[in-house]
Amino acid sequence: MKIKVLLADDQAILADGIKSVLSTSPEIEVVGIAHDGFEAVELTKKLLPDVVLMDIRMPNMNGVIATSEIKRDLPDVKVLVLTTFDDSDYILGAINNGASGYLLKDTSSAALIDAVKNAYAGDTILPAKIARRIADAARMVSSDREIKLKRAFGFSDREVEIALMLCEGFTNKQIASALKLTDGTSRNYISAIYVKTGCENRISAVDKMREALKN
Repeated sequence: MKIKVLLADDQAILADGIKSVLSTSPEIEVVGIAHDGFEAVELTKKLLPDVVLMDIRMPNMNGVIATSEIKRDLPDVKVLVLTTFDDSDYILGAINNGASGYLLKDTSSAALIDAVKNAYAGDTILPAKIARRIADAARMVSSDREIKLKRAFGFSDREVEIALMLCEGFTNKQIASALKLTDGTSRNYISAIYVKTGCENRISAVDKMREALKN
């Protein structure tokens, strides 16, 4: 059974190029192309793709809003957002609205195909430099959230930083890459977070931390 992909990009030449690349994989079928965010939402409802490859800057409705609309009505559909490196203002918004990750528009054909497959499998797709950009953006806007987590769980500054990234869906490797930590050090911090939240696994710890952030 093939992975059904909907493309959303207002640049027809780029959309056609992406379709050609994805069509080289026998496991992927491009079922449609939308030319703005509104059309992406409507075609997703009609075609029910497995993955939507979403441009971030489009007329009528941008990719962040379109992602939110799609995930609200069809939460099982995976949305991968296409971006250039200067789209940092949109990154956290899209992730918070349910995007499965970001892809750079200069990604290789093989990496694009792998990203679609991995998103379909449930992975979060974040290139290292995008992960670093998210970490930087999170540090700039998260002072109130940091205070809440410190009060609730007694986290250190580094633990708060990693806790927020866990809440955003980062993997251990992405956290290590963004914060320039070894994989072992990253795991140690995450284990400490589990202990301080009184949880035994990532899902329950993230749920508990997100609940604390609401208060």
